[in-house]
Amino acid sequence: MAYDLTFAKDVYKKSEMGHWIKMCMQCGVCAGSCPLRAHWQHSPRQLFQMVRAGKRDEVLKSSDMWMCTSCYNCIVRCPRELPITHIIHGLARYAETEKMTDPLQPTRRFAVEVFWKNITATGRVGEAMLTMRLYFLDGLGAGIQRGLEMKDSAIGMLKTRRLNPIPFRGKIKGFDGMTKMLAKAAELEAKLENHA
Repeated sequence: MAYDLTFAKDVYKKSEMGHWIKMCMQCGVCAGSCPLRAHWQHSPRQLFQMVRAGKRDEVLKSSDMWMCTSCYNCIVRCPRELPITHIIHGLARYAETEKMTDPLQPTRRFAVEVFWKNITATGRVGEAMLTMRLYFLDGLGAGIQRGLEMKDSAIGMLKTRRLNPIPFRGKIKGFDGMTKMLAKAAELEAKLENHA
């Protein structure tokens, strides 16, 4: 039985840098380079092979793409110089546009609902606000409980000046330009999705 390449062709066309998946030689260096490899169900090379094999639902419902922290170890060590980090983020975005992601998946929630909102509010990552948004994502009670569980870590970080308890008060220089850039990127992305 032949592979159904419909899904692969769709990924190559609609996913950021997805066409590079064709170049993966399945060496496994990306998996060996990833600091979070123990937490992935499928490594990048396995995801790429699953795309080639037409396993659409298995790929797009996977939480693996949301595990990438953009450390770029995989890109640095890839013998083919594939933009693996970008491909993985592209697959995550593609899964999101196809409405295949689990809205309660923790790392997806952090990326979409906490980190992105935090950085677009001021142009910086404010540790205190980021932590508060993360802890209170599931409501007041859950936030208080999580805060109490992590109090010893927070106190230790405050003592060693690794945590700034005061949220950033101002926006970065050029915030208006950043906002316009993000709006233009969203506009271009919407055009691409409408033409696909």
